Amino acid sequence: MNRNDQQFMAQKIRTQYMEKTPSELDALRELDAKVKRPANVFAYVFGSISAIIMGAGMSLVMTDIGATIGIASAMVPGIAIGVVGLGMALLTYPMYKGILNSRKKKYGAEILSLSDKIMNRQ
Repeated sequence: MNRNDQQFMAQKIRTQYMEKTPSELDALRELDAKVKRPANVFAYVFGSISAIIMGAGMSLVMTDIGATIGIASAMVPGIAIGVVGLGMALLTYPMYKGILNSRKKKYGAEILSLSDKIMNRQ
């Protein structure tokens, strides 16, 4: 490893231990995350739950799990459960967009003013 590489690595490690002063850009990033995080968490959780429900319905239809748990004809309940899961999965994206848009309306003015302040300073 040559001298320049060593200096680069030393500087990279050194910056991890230096105190970081919060800047306006950091505040803007935090606000952006504050807007997007709730919508993302909702979409991941709700989408995962709907996929599990849809999979449970498919399992009832395609396997003998229904007979194992005591359902004589698992076709109709399996299809119903699968359709409910499918409906939930289809609703995930519009609900995500609704949450995201409401959060954008709530924090939009603050984000725009902070970003204008950062851009006009440069």
